[in-house]
Amino acid sequence: MLCKIEQKAVENIKPTNVLPQTPYWGRLKDEQGFTPKGFEITVSKELLGYNSEASMPVQDDLLVLVKYLNDSFCYAYVPYGPKLEPAFENQGWFLEELSEKIKAHLPSNCIFIRYDLMWENQWAAEDEYFDEKGNWNGPPEGNIQEMRVNYKTSNFNLRKSASDILPKNTFFLNLTLDEKDLLANMRYNTRYSIKQAYKKGINVQEYGMERIQDWYELYTETAIRHNMPLQNVEFFKNILENQDNGSKGVSVKMLMADSEGEFLASMFLVLSDKRANYLYGASLPNTKMASYALQWESIKIAKKHGCTEYDMFGSAPNITESHPLRGVHIYKKGFGGNLYHRMGCWDYPFKQKEYDLFRLQEISN
Repeated sequence: MLCKIEQKAVENIKPTNVLPQTPYWGRLKDEQGFTPKGFEITVSKELLGYNSEASMPVQDDLLVLVKYLNDSFCYAYVPYGPKLEPAFENQGWFLEELSEKIKAHLPSNCIFIRYDLMWENQWAAEDEYFDEKGNWNGPPEGNIQEMRVNYKTSNFNLRKSASDILPKNTFFLNLTLDEKDLLANMRYNTRYSIKQAYKKGINVQEYGMERIQDWYELYTETAIRHNMPLQNVEFFKNILENQDNGSKGVSVKMLMADSEGEFLASMFLVLSDKRANYLYGASLPNTKMASYALQWESIKIAKKHGCTEYDMFGSAPNITESHPLRGVHIYKKGFGGNLYHRMGCWDYPFKQKEYDLFRLQEISN
């Protein structure tokens, strides 16, 4: 037995650091038109490429989201899953086995399954993909990636997706450090901005649904300023309303920074098991100090909650001046975390003709 799949209730998925693999995320996506499905997967250590004398297989839970494209076809999406991470040379083999086993549990009109892999990008582990300044240049072209990832597969069927959904690059902070060391790891400008924020009387507090409209005004102003697509206010209400409010579930904190009663910056801090996630942020222009104070308070709250790591949830892959997320990258890097590069989205087609058509449409949009 290389891989076994059993369906389970979404709400019975075990607590995990990986926020998009929680029942909470399933509830959020259910509100957005996806159908969440829960599974327990049992995988042999041979398939994972683990060097272990123990013969017992490894078990983990998996959240899969089914999305209908029209009345005739759908696809399956696995956000930041599977969590089990094989050795580099076994990744394609593992995904092929998993896809073939899970196919029977998906609708018969499912065109493909898309894995939004949080695994470390294989090419981020190789020196030749970094420049002389230490900036990662990114992976090679998709067809070259496919040749390596499909190593050991029988069908050579894994395709690099035309687009990625969840952030591929992020900074992780080690929250096992004490506050003094966390501050010491920050850039001087970041520490200075935090101190100045407190000197200028900026206050950070947690608020509930009664302040959702204040959040939304800040968010709307920020989205328009940065030419970002706008979500409606119900989207953010769902983020607050669907939390578990339990010690083993997901807790959401809407934090807002103000000065003399005027809200300057706000963010959603989402705590999942031992990992904190900076999910959404918004601010008025020229209020950088408020954003720094907000982030520092969220780090302290996460530590107090018992989290051991903090996911900044998105940045540029490097500090290249032309990248649209360069400013975000500099801001988040200032807090002293380690940059992590994920594999991104990979597809396993079940219906090749329909998948090729979908892919063409996705590329053209």
